[in-house]
Amino acid sequence: MDRSAPLPPLDPLAAAQTRAAAPLPSDAAGLQAATQELCAWAEAAAHAAEDETALRAARDAWLGRKGGVLARLKQNWLAAAPPPRKRDAGQAYNTVAQAAESALAAAANELAGRSAARRLADERVDISLPARRAPFGPAHPVLAILRRMTDIFLRLGYSVAEGPEIETAYYNFEALNIPAHHPARASQDTLYMDAGPGAPELLLRTHTSPVQIRAMRQAAPPLRVIAPGKVYRNDAPDATHSPMFHQLEGLAVDEHITLRDLKGALDHFAQEMFGAGGAGERNVRTRFRPSYFPFTEPSAEMDVGCLFCRGAGCRACKQSGWIEVLGCGMVHPALFRAVGYDPERWTGFAFGMGVERIAMLAYGVDDIQRFYSGDLRFLSQFPD
Repeated sequence: MDRSAPLPPLDPLAAAQTRAAAPLPSDAAGLQAATQELCAWAEAAAHAAEDETALRAARDAWLGRKGGVLARLKQNWLAAAPPPRKRDAGQAYNTVAQAAESALAAAANELAGRSAARRLADERVDISLPARRAPFGPAHPVLAILRRMTDIFLRLGYSVAEGPEIETAYYNFEALNIPAHHPARASQDTLYMDAGPGAPELLLRTHTSPVQIRAMRQAAPPLRVIAPGKVYRNDAPDATHSPMFHQLEGLAVDEHITLRDLKGALDHFAQEMFGAGGAGERNVRTRFRPSYFPFTEPSAEMDVGCLFCRGAGCRACKQSGWIEVLGCGMVHPALFRAVGYDPERWTGFAFGMGVERIAMLAYGVDDIQRFYSGDLRFLSQFPD
Protein backbone atom coordinates (compact mmCIF):
# COMPACT_ATOMS: atom_id res chain seq x y z
CA MET A 1 0.00 0.00 0.00
CA ASP A 2 1.26 3.49 -0.86
CA ARG A 3 2.70 5.34 2.18
CA SER A 4 0.98 8.52 0.93
CA ALA A 5 -2.48 7.00 1.39
CA PRO A 6 -4.66 8.73 3.99
CA LEU A 7 -4.94 7.18 7.47
CA PRO A 8 -8.06 5.06 8.00
CA PRO A 9 -10.91 6.72 9.89
CA LEU A 10 -12.10 5.58 13.31
CA ASP A 11 -14.84 3.43 11.68
CA PRO A 12 -13.24 1.90 8.58
CA LEU A 13 -16.29 -0.26 7.79
CA ALA A 14 -18.69 2.70 7.72
CA ALA A 15 -16.25 4.69 5.61
CA ALA A 16 -15.85 1.77 3.19
CA GLN A 17 -19.60 1.29 2.84
CA THR A 18 -20.01 5.01 2.15
CA ARG A 19 -17.25 4.94 -0.47
CA ALA A 20 -18.71 1.81 -2.10
CA ALA A 21 -22.14 3.39 -2.29
CA ALA A 22 -20.71 6.40 -4.21
CA PRO A 23 -20.36 6.39 -7.99
CA LEU A 24 -17.11 5.49 -9.75
CA PRO A 25 -14.60 8.38 -9.39
CA SER A 26 -14.53 10.49 -12.52
CA ASP A 27 -10.79 10.33 -13.19
CA ALA A 28 -7.84 7.92 -12.79
CA ALA A 29 -6.30 9.81 -9.86
CA GLY A 30 -9.54 9.77 -7.92
CA LEU A 31 -10.00 6.04 -8.67
CA GLN A 32 -6.48 5.24 -7.43
CA ALA A 33 -6.99 7.25 -4.24
CA ALA A 34 -10.35 5.56 -3.59
CA THR A 35 -8.81 2.12 -4.20
CA GLN A 36 -5.99 2.79 -1.73
CA GLU A 37 -8.45 4.00 0.89
CA LEU A 38 -10.61 0.93 0.52
CA CYS A 39 -7.57 -1.39 0.83
CA ALA A 40 -6.47 0.42 3.99
CA TRP A 41 -9.96 0.26 5.46
CA ALA A 42 -10.19 -3.49 4.70
CA GLU A 43 -6.94 -4.09 6.59
CA ALA A 44 -8.11 -1.90 9.48
CA ALA A 45 -11.47 -3.69 9.70
CA ALA A 46 -9.77 -7.10 9.72
CA HIS A 47 -7.23 -6.13 12.39
CA ALA A 48 -9.97 -4.63 14.55
CA ALA A 49 -11.65 -8.05 14.94
CA GLU A 50 -10.77 -9.32 18.43
CA ASP A 51 -12.55 -12.66 18.25
CA GLU A 52 -14.20 -15.10 15.89
CA THR A 53 -17.59 -13.38 16.15
CA ALA A 54 -16.17 -9.97 15.21
CA LEU A 55 -14.15 -11.47 12.37
CA ARG A 56 -17.22 -13.24 11.02
CA ALA A 57 -19.15 -9.92 11.08
CA ALA A 58 -16.29 -8.16 9.24
CA ARG A 59 -16.18 -10.93 6.65
CA ASP A 60 -19.93 -10.64 6.04
CA ALA A 61 -19.70 -6.85 5.83
CA TRP A 62 -16.96 -6.97 3.19
CA LEU A 63 -17.64 -10.22 1.30
CA GLY A 64 -21.39 -10.63 1.75
CA ARG A 65 -23.33 -11.08 -1.46
CA LYS A 66 -26.08 -8.72 -0.33
CA GLY A 67 -24.97 -5.37 1.04
CA GLY A 68 -21.27 -6.21 1.32
CA VAL A 69 -18.67 -3.62 0.36
CA LEU A 70 -17.45 -5.67 -2.60
CA ALA A 71 -21.01 -6.32 -3.76
CA ARG A 72 -21.69 -2.56 -3.75
CA LEU A 73 -18.44 -1.85 -5.60
CA LYS A 74 -19.38 -4.39 -8.19
CA GLN A 75 -22.73 -2.72 -8.69
CA ASN A 76 -21.70 0.94 -8.48
CA TRP A 77 -18.28 0.73 -10.14
CA LEU A 78 -18.27 -2.20 -12.54
CA ALA A 79 -21.87 -2.31 -13.62
CA ALA A 80 -22.22 1.48 -13.85
CA ALA A 81 -18.86 2.21 -15.51
CA PRO A 82 -18.97 3.37 -19.13
CA PRO A 83 -17.28 1.02 -21.62
CA PRO A 84 -14.05 3.03 -21.85
CA ARG A 85 -13.56 2.78 -18.09
CA LYS A 86 -14.58 -0.89 -17.57
CA ARG A 87 -10.96 -2.03 -17.51
CA ASP A 88 -9.85 0.52 -14.91
CA ALA A 89 -12.91 -0.20 -12.78
CA GLY A 90 -12.27 -3.96 -12.95
CA GLN A 91 -8.63 -3.57 -11.93
CA ALA A 92 -9.60 -1.35 -9.01
CA TYR A 93 -12.28 -3.80 -7.92
CA ASN A 94 -9.86 -6.77 -8.06
CA THR A 95 -7.25 -4.85 -6.05
CA VAL A 96 -9.75 -4.08 -3.30
CA ALA A 97 -11.12 -7.65 -3.32
CA GLN A 98 -7.65 -9.16 -3.03
CA ALA A 99 -6.72 -6.76 -0.22
CA ALA A 100 -9.92 -7.53 1.71
CA GLU A 101 -9.59 -11.32 1.32
CA SER A 102 -5.89 -11.27 2.27
CA ALA A 103 -6.53 -9.05 5.30
CA LEU A 104 -9.39 -11.26 6.52
CA ALA A 105 -7.34 -14.45 5.99
CA ALA A 106 -4.40 -12.97 7.89
CA ALA A 107 -6.71 -11.94 10.73
CA ALA A 108 -8.19 -15.45 10.85
CA ASN A 109 -4.69 -16.98 11.09
CA GLU A 110 -3.75 -14.56 13.85
CA LEU A 111 -6.88 -15.38 15.85
CA ALA A 112 -6.25 -19.10 15.39
CA GLY A 113 -2.71 -18.62 16.67
CA ARG A 114 -3.96 -16.69 19.69
CA SER A 115 -6.54 -19.39 20.41
CA ALA A 116 -3.90 -22.12 20.18
CA ALA A 117 -1.58 -20.17 22.45
CA ARG A 118 -4.35 -19.71 25.03
CA ARG A 119 -5.21 -23.40 24.85
CA LEU A 120 -1.59 -24.38 25.31
CA ALA A 121 -1.32 -22.04 28.25
CA ASP A 122 -4.50 -23.41 29.82
CA GLU A 123 -3.44 -27.03 29.24
CA ARG A 124 0.17 -26.56 30.20
CA VAL A 125 1.55 -29.32 32.39
CA ASP A 126 3.89 -28.34 35.15
CA ILE A 127 6.58 -31.00 34.76
CA SER A 128 8.17 -29.92 38.03
CA LEU A 129 5.21 -31.37 39.94
CA PRO A 130 5.65 -34.93 41.23
CA ALA A 131 3.99 -37.53 39.02
CA ARG A 132 0.90 -39.38 40.12
CA ARG A 133 2.16 -42.84 40.95
CA ALA A 134 0.11 -45.74 39.68
CA PRO A 135 -0.63 -48.22 42.47
CA PHE A 136 1.46 -51.36 42.23
CA GLY A 137 -0.38 -54.52 43.12
CA PRO A 138 1.28 -57.19 45.25
CA ALA A 139 2.53 -60.45 43.79
CA HIS A 140 -0.10 -63.14 43.32
CA PRO A 141 -0.16 -65.29 46.48
CA VAL A 142 0.72 -68.45 44.55
CA LEU A 143 3.64 -66.69 42.87
CA ALA A 144 4.78 -65.23 46.20
CA ILE A 145 4.77 -68.68 47.82
CA LEU A 146 6.57 -70.21 44.83
CA ARG A 147 9.29 -67.58 45.17
CA ARG A 148 9.69 -68.38 48.87
CA MET A 149 9.89 -72.10 48.16
CA THR A 150 12.42 -71.56 45.37
CA ASP A 151 14.58 -69.30 47.53
CA ILE A 152 14.76 -71.95 50.28
CA PHE A 153 16.15 -74.56 47.90
CA LEU A 154 18.44 -72.12 46.13
CA ARG A 155 20.06 -71.43 49.51
CA LEU A 156 20.62 -75.19 49.82
CA GLY A 157 22.59 -75.24 46.56
CA TYR A 158 19.85 -76.31 44.14
CA SER A 159 19.45 -74.76 40.68
CA VAL A 160 16.22 -74.18 38.76
CA ALA A 161 15.44 -76.36 35.73
CA GLU A 162 12.62 -75.83 33.25
CA GLY A 163 10.92 -77.93 30.62
CA PRO A 164 8.01 -77.91 28.14
CA GLU A 165 4.43 -77.96 29.36
CA ILE A 166 3.41 -79.97 26.28
CA GLU A 167 5.24 -83.21 26.91
CA THR A 168 5.65 -86.61 25.27
CA ALA A 169 4.21 -89.69 26.90
CA TYR A 170 7.73 -91.09 27.12
CA TYR A 171 9.07 -88.32 29.35
CA ASN A 172 5.84 -88.01 31.33
CA PHE A 173 5.40 -91.75 31.94
CA GLU A 174 7.83 -94.36 30.53
CA ALA A 175 11.05 -92.62 31.61
CA LEU A 176 9.54 -92.31 35.10
CA ASN A 177 8.87 -96.06 35.37
CA ILE A 178 5.10 -95.59 34.98
CA PRO A 179 3.81 -98.59 32.96
CA ALA A 180 1.21 -98.40 30.22
CA HIS A 181 -1.51 -99.92 32.41
CA HIS A 182 -1.03 -97.40 35.22
CA PRO A 183 -4.30 -95.56 36.10
CA ALA A 184 -2.61 -92.15 35.80
CA ARG A 185 -2.27 -92.72 32.05
CA ALA A 186 -6.02 -93.00 31.51
CA SER A 187 -7.76 -90.22 29.62
CA GLN A 188 -9.95 -89.45 32.61
CA ASP A 189 -6.82 -88.29 34.48
CA THR A 190 -4.59 -86.92 31.70
CA LEU A 191 -5.23 -84.30 29.00
CA TYR A 192 -3.97 -85.77 25.73
CA MET A 193 -3.40 -83.84 22.50
CA ASP A 194 -4.05 -84.96 18.93
CA ALA A 195 -0.58 -84.93 17.38
CA GLY A 196 -1.62 -86.65 14.16
CA PRO A 197 -0.82 -90.11 12.78
CA GLY A 198 2.75 -91.27 13.24
CA ALA A 199 3.63 -88.48 15.71
CA PRO A 200 4.74 -89.14 19.30
CA GLU A 201 1.93 -89.20 21.83
CA LEU A 202 1.62 -85.70 23.29
CA LEU A 203 -0.10 -84.49 26.44
CA LEU A 204 -0.17 -81.63 28.91
CA ARG A 205 2.31 -82.69 31.56
CA THR A 206 0.72 -84.02 34.72
CA HIS A 207 3.76 -83.22 36.90
CA THR A 208 7.14 -81.53 36.51
CA SER A 209 8.99 -84.85 36.95
CA PRO A 210 9.84 -84.95 33.20
CA VAL A 211 12.05 -81.93 33.84
CA GLN A 212 14.14 -84.09 36.17
CA ILE A 213 14.62 -86.69 33.44
CA ARG A 214 15.65 -84.02 30.94
CA ALA A 215 18.03 -82.47 33.48
CA MET A 216 19.73 -85.82 34.13
CA ARG A 217 20.11 -86.43 30.39
CA GLN A 218 21.70 -83.02 29.91
CA ALA A 219 24.14 -83.07 32.85
CA ALA A 220 26.34 -85.62 34.55
CA PRO A 221 26.04 -86.15 38.30
CA PRO A 222 26.34 -84.85 40.95
CA LEU A 223 23.13 -82.91 40.40
CA ARG A 224 20.71 -80.84 42.48
CA VAL A 225 17.78 -79.23 40.70
CA ILE A 226 14.24 -78.04 41.41
CA ALA A 227 11.56 -77.90 38.73
CA PRO A 228 8.78 -75.39 39.41
CA GLY A 229 5.98 -74.88 36.90
CA LYS A 230 2.43 -75.43 35.76
CA VAL A 231 0.92 -78.90 35.49
CA TYR A 232 -2.44 -80.11 34.21
CA ARG A 233 -4.92 -82.79 35.23
CA ASN A 234 -8.32 -83.78 33.90
CA ASP A 235 -9.99 -82.71 37.14
CA ALA A 236 -13.25 -80.87 37.73
CA PRO A 237 -12.68 -77.63 39.69
CA ASP A 238 -13.65 -77.76 43.35
CA ALA A 239 -12.28 -76.55 46.68
CA THR A 240 -9.19 -78.77 46.48
CA HIS A 241 -8.82 -79.52 42.73
CA SER A 242 -8.06 -77.49 39.64
CA PRO A 243 -7.35 -78.60 36.05
CA MET A 244 -4.27 -76.36 36.16
CA PHE A 245 -2.07 -75.84 39.19
CA HIS A 246 1.60 -75.42 40.09
CA GLN A 247 4.13 -77.92 41.35
CA LEU A 248 7.66 -77.72 42.64
CA GLU A 249 9.64 -80.91 42.38
CA GLY A 250 13.24 -81.50 43.38
CA LEU A 251 16.02 -83.97 42.63
CA ALA A 252 19.40 -84.58 44.26
CA VAL A 253 21.87 -87.11 42.82
CA ASP A 254 25.31 -87.84 44.25
CA GLU A 255 27.39 -90.64 45.70
CA HIS A 256 26.31 -92.06 49.05
CA ILE A 257 23.02 -90.10 49.30
CA THR A 258 20.71 -91.79 51.79
CA LEU A 259 17.21 -91.41 53.16
CA ARG A 260 18.73 -89.41 56.00
CA ASP A 261 19.74 -86.69 53.49
CA LEU A 262 16.19 -86.64 52.12
CA LYS A 263 14.66 -86.23 55.57
CA GLY A 264 17.14 -83.54 56.54
CA ALA A 265 16.53 -81.45 53.39
CA LEU A 266 12.74 -81.64 53.62
CA ASP A 267 12.63 -81.04 57.37
CA HIS A 268 14.74 -77.92 56.78
CA PHE A 269 12.27 -76.82 54.11
CA ALA A 270 9.33 -77.27 56.50
CA GLN A 271 11.03 -75.20 59.22
CA GLU A 272 11.85 -72.40 56.77
CA MET A 273 8.43 -72.46 55.10
CA PHE A 274 6.09 -72.86 58.05
CA GLY A 275 8.21 -72.06 61.09
CA ALA A 276 7.93 -68.95 63.21
CA GLY A 277 10.34 -67.24 65.57
CA GLY A 278 14.03 -66.51 65.46
CA ALA A 279 16.70 -68.01 63.25
CA GLY A 280 17.37 -71.65 64.00
CA GLU A 281 14.18 -72.12 66.02
CA ARG A 282 12.57 -75.45 65.15
CA ASN A 283 8.88 -75.28 65.94
CA VAL A 284 7.35 -77.35 63.10
CA ARG A 285 6.89 -81.07 63.65
CA THR A 286 7.42 -83.37 60.65
CA ARG A 287 6.88 -87.06 60.08
CA PHE A 288 7.39 -89.43 57.16
CA ARG A 289 4.89 -92.17 56.31
CA PRO A 290 5.55 -95.07 53.91
CA SER A 291 3.91 -94.65 50.51
CA TYR A 292 4.30 -95.77 46.90
CA PHE A 293 5.38 -93.98 43.73
CA PRO A 294 6.60 -95.79 40.60
CA PHE A 295 9.67 -93.56 40.30
CA THR A 296 10.97 -93.84 43.89
CA GLU A 297 11.84 -96.76 46.14
CA PRO A 298 11.36 -96.52 49.05
CA SER A 299 8.66 -93.84 48.89
CA ALA A 300 7.14 -91.68 51.59
CA GLU A 301 4.67 -88.91 52.35
CA MET A 302 5.80 -86.05 54.55
CA ASP A 303 3.33 -84.53 57.00
CA VAL A 304 3.70 -81.45 59.17
CA GLY A 305 2.07 -80.84 62.50
CA CYS A 306 -1.23 -79.04 61.95
CA LEU A 307 -0.51 -75.34 61.59
CA PHE A 308 -3.98 -74.39 62.80
CA CYS A 309 -4.50 -76.45 65.95
CA ARG A 310 -0.85 -77.27 66.71
CA GLY A 311 -1.67 -80.96 66.94
CA ALA A 312 -4.79 -80.74 69.11
CA GLY A 313 -7.08 -81.85 66.27
CA CYS A 314 -9.35 -79.74 64.06
CA ARG A 315 -11.32 -79.83 60.79
CA ALA A 316 -8.24 -78.84 58.76
CA CYS A 317 -6.28 -81.91 59.90
CA LYS A 318 -9.34 -84.15 60.23
CA GLN A 319 -8.70 -84.43 63.97
CA SER A 320 -5.36 -86.19 63.32
CA GLY A 321 -3.03 -83.34 64.25
CA TRP A 322 -1.10 -83.80 60.97
CA ILE A 323 -1.39 -82.35 57.46
CA GLU A 324 0.06 -84.03 54.36
CA VAL A 325 2.44 -81.71 52.51
CA LEU A 326 4.43 -83.61 49.88
CA GLY A 327 5.52 -86.93 48.41
CA CYS A 328 9.12 -88.06 48.23
CA GLY A 329 11.46 -91.03 48.09
CA MET A 330 14.78 -92.42 46.91
CA VAL A 331 15.14 -92.38 43.12
CA HIS A 332 14.29 -95.76 41.58
CA PRO A 333 17.28 -97.42 39.89
CA ALA A 334 15.21 -97.82 36.72
CA LEU A 335 15.24 -94.02 36.26
CA PHE A 336 19.02 -93.93 36.52
CA ARG A 337 19.32 -96.64 33.89
CA ALA A 338 16.93 -94.73 31.60
CA VAL A 339 19.19 -91.66 31.61
CA GLY A 340 22.53 -93.52 31.55
CA TYR A 341 23.51 -93.15 35.22
CA ASP A 342 25.13 -96.09 36.98
CA PRO A 343 22.72 -97.03 39.81
CA GLU A 344 25.53 -98.93 41.53
CA ARG A 345 27.50 -95.71 41.95
CA TRP A 346 24.90 -92.97 42.14
CA THR A 347 21.96 -92.60 44.50
CA GLY A 348 19.51 -89.77 44.94
CA PHE A 349 16.22 -88.59 46.28
CA ALA A 350 13.26 -86.77 44.72
CA PHE A 351 10.29 -84.91 46.10
CA GLY A 352 7.27 -83.01 44.79
CA MET A 353 4.60 -80.74 46.20
CA GLY A 354 1.69 -78.60 45.03
CA VAL A 355 2.40 -74.89 45.34
CA GLU A 356 -1.27 -74.01 45.81
CA ARG A 357 -1.50 -76.51 48.67
CA ILE A 358 1.48 -74.90 50.39
CA ALA A 359 -0.11 -71.48 49.82
CA MET A 360 -3.40 -72.66 51.31
CA LEU A 361 -1.59 -73.88 54.40
CA ALA A 362 0.60 -70.79 54.72
CA TYR A 363 -2.28 -68.33 54.29
CA GLY A 364 -5.15 -70.33 55.81
CA VAL A 365 -7.14 -70.46 52.54
CA ASP A 366 -9.83 -73.15 52.36
CA ASP A 367 -10.63 -73.09 48.62
CA ILE A 368 -8.06 -73.35 45.82
CA GLN A 369 -10.45 -71.65 43.39
CA ARG A 370 -10.08 -68.35 45.24
CA PHE A 371 -6.54 -68.04 43.89
CA TYR A 372 -7.97 -67.85 40.35
CA SER A 373 -11.09 -65.78 41.06
CA GLY A 374 -9.49 -62.49 40.01
CA ASP A 375 -10.99 -60.81 43.08
CA LEU A 376 -8.50 -58.10 44.05
CA ARG A 377 -10.04 -57.84 47.50
CA PHE A 378 -8.86 -61.38 48.13
CA LEU A 379 -5.60 -61.35 46.19
CA SER A 380 -4.27 -58.05 47.59
CA GLN A 381 -4.49 -59.05 51.27
CA PHE A 382 -1.44 -61.33 51.17
CA PRO A 383 2.13 -60.06 51.65
CA ASP A 384 4.66 -60.44 48.85
